[in-house]
Amino acid sequence: MPNYRFPEDFYWGTATASFQIEGATQEDGRGESIWDRFASQPGKIIGGDTGDPACYSYRLYPRDIRLMQQLGVNAYRFSIAWPRVIPRGTGDVNPAGLDYYERLVDALLEVDITPFVTLYHWDLPQALQERGGWANRETIDAYVHYTDIVASRLGDRVKTWMTHNEPWCIAFLGHLTGEHAPGLQDRKMALQVAHNVLVSHGDAVLVIRDRVPDARVGMVLNFSPGYPATDTEADRVATDLHHEKFNRWFLDPIVGRGYPPLAWEAYGDDVPEVLVADAERMAPPIDFLGVNYYSRQVVHDPGSGGGKVLYARDNDNVTDRDWEIYPQGLRDLLVWLNQDYDFPTLYVSENGAAYKDELTADGRVHDPKRVDYIRQHLAMILQALDEGVPVKGYFYWTLADNFEWAFGTSSRFGLAYTQFETQERILKDSAHWYGHVTRANAL
Repeated sequence: MPNYRFPEDFYWGTATASFQIEGATQEDGRGESIWDRFASQPGKIIGGDTGDPACYSYRLYPRDIRLMQQLGVNAYRFSIAWPRVIPRGTGDVNPAGLDYYERLVDALLEVDITPFVTLYHWDLPQALQERGGWANRETIDAYVHYTDIVASRLGDRVKTWMTHNEPWCIAFLGHLTGEHAPGLQDRKMALQVAHNVLVSHGDAVLVIRDRVPDARVGMVLNFSPGYPATDTEADRVATDLHHEKFNRWFLDPIVGRGYPPLAWEAYGDDVPEVLVADAERMAPPIDFLGVNYYSRQVVHDPGSGGGKVLYARDNDNVTDRDWEIYPQGLRDLLVWLNQDYDFPTLYVSENGAAYKDELTADGRVHDPKRVDYIRQHLAMILQALDEGVPVKGYFYWTLADNFEWAFGTSSRFGLAYTQFETQERILKDSAHWYGHVTRANAL
C-alpha cells in the first residue's frame, strides 16, 4: 500500500443495535417489539435465547463506554429502541426511555466519543405490527413522529443521524424468508415493506433537518457485490439482476433514480404500490451513506434462462457464519459508489467477522483470524482512499458479543468477549490490535 495513514478527521468506531445489547425489555415502561414476540416462539432463535438479558447495556452502558475508551475509538454507532421511547409505536411517550438515551449520549460526549444514532434497527413496536407493520403506510407516519420526538430531545447534542439500518433485511429477511421478525413469507408484502421504509426515510430526513439545522443525515444500506462465476452471458445477466435486486433496489430510489428496471420487470406483479409523490419523498439530499459490507456473491446461472440462480464462492476461506472472506469486494464497492453516485461522504458503518472464540487458561481470547480480517479490510479502505473515495470512518461490528438475531448468543462478532452469565466483558486480542490502529490512525 502506498499510504498507511488515514485522514486526520477519520472516525474510528464500533457499531451496535438496541435489541442486540440493551436487555431490560420489560423495564422502565418499554413496550414489546416484534423481536420480543419473534424470539419467544420456539425454534426461531438458536439456543432459545431472547433479547433478555443480551449485554444488559441498558444498565451497564458505563462499562461499555470504558471498553470504547480502551479501544481508543472516537465514535460510537448505536440505535434507539422505538418501543422504549413510544411503547405502542404511537401515543404516549415514555419519559424513562428518552432519559436513558440522554444519559448515554451525555456519557459518550464526556469522554469525547461522537454519537452516531441509528433511529431504526429492526425493533418495531409490536402494537404497530398488529396493525400491519411496515406493510401499512400508517407506520410511515408513526415513524416520522417517533423521529420528531427523538431528534427534538437529543438534537442539541447528536449531530449525526442514520434513519434506517439495512432495509433489505427489514423487508426480505423479515417478510420473505421469515428468518427475522416478524417472520412472514410473502414476496409482495416484502417489496411493499421495502418501499414504505424508503418513503419513511425521506420523510424523516426532512424532520431531522427541521429539528436539528446543523445535522448530518444519512442512511445505512447493506451491500453484497456480485461477481459472475464464469465469463458467460448467462452469468453476466444473472449478476446484473442480483446487483439490481440486492444493491440498487434500495440505493437508486434514495438518490432520485427510481427503481432499477431489470429488477422491477423481474418482480412482475409483486412490485410495490407507489403513490404519485413517493419518488420525490424518498429522495431528499443526504449528507452521507452508511455502507455495511461483510461478503460478496459469486453468481452462476447454468444456462437455465431465468431459472434458479446458484451462488458459489471460496468455501475454504469463510468465517464461522460461513460468509466468504473477500476484502477486495469492499474496495470494489466503495469505488463503484464513488464513481456512479455523488455522496459527499461514505462511512463503512459495519464490517466484522464471527468466529468460535473461547476464553483460554491465560484469561484471554486469542483471535488472530479476526485481526487478519480487519487488517485486510482496512487495507482496502486505504486503497479506496488513494483512489479518491471520500471514506470518513470505519465502524467495526461489534463492540462486544451480543444477541445476534436468529443466531442468539452463539455467534460472536465482538471485539470484547461477553460472559453472558456474569456480563463480564474481556477484550480479545483483536481489540488490543484495533486500539493500536485507532490511536496511530494508521495501519
